[in-house]
Amino acid sequence: MNTENYKYQQSLLPTSGQHIIADHTTDTLIVYQAFKPSITEYAVKHQSFGGPDYKHGRMTWIKPNFMWMMYRAGWATKPGQERILRLTITRAGWDAILEEAVYSSFQPDIYPSHDVWKALLDTSSVRLQWDPDHDPHGNKLVRKAIQIGMKGSSLKAFHSEYLLKIEDITDFVIEQRSRKDDPLVPKERVVA
Repeated sequence: MNTENYKYQQSLLPTSGQHIIADHTTDTLIVYQAFKPSITEYAVKHQSFGGPDYKHGRMTWIKPNFMWMMYRAGWATKPGQERILRLTITRAGWDAILEEAVYSSFQPDIYPSHDVWKALLDTSSVRLQWDPDHDPHGNKLVRKAIQIGMKGSSLKAFHSEYLLKIEDITDFVIEQRSRKDDPLVPKERVVA
């Protein structure tokens, strides 16, 4: 994992607007998830999700922005989110997920009517949300970060076709948690 100083990274990123910010290449993109230890241990050992505690039938959320994941999981301190996974997925998979995504809430500038949005929401297996990004201390930023929820056929494709590698980066997260004034973070840029 290539890392860099948080403050330096922020000097290169937009301060407002909706931006997909991720560690990515032409062919791959990194997303993060937080789970309890039993799910994480199974996923890393088998390089796939499963085991008695993982629920394939529920919606699961991925976040390409490391700092948003740290806010959501409380730097790996929230119950059930004590372990942080770094998932390498195909860029084609990411693009396919975004193509199917429907906003979690009605957006009048995107959907012609509430009824059209609701019909799309009812049939899509991917949800999209833009939420405030956060700094290392959990303070909201003006810039928005994306998170994607998947279930059903999209989650199955994510697991079987798009997922390339699963890494447990909890030790790194704990180390950086003690350096919140200026932690090292994965090298992330705006996804074009």
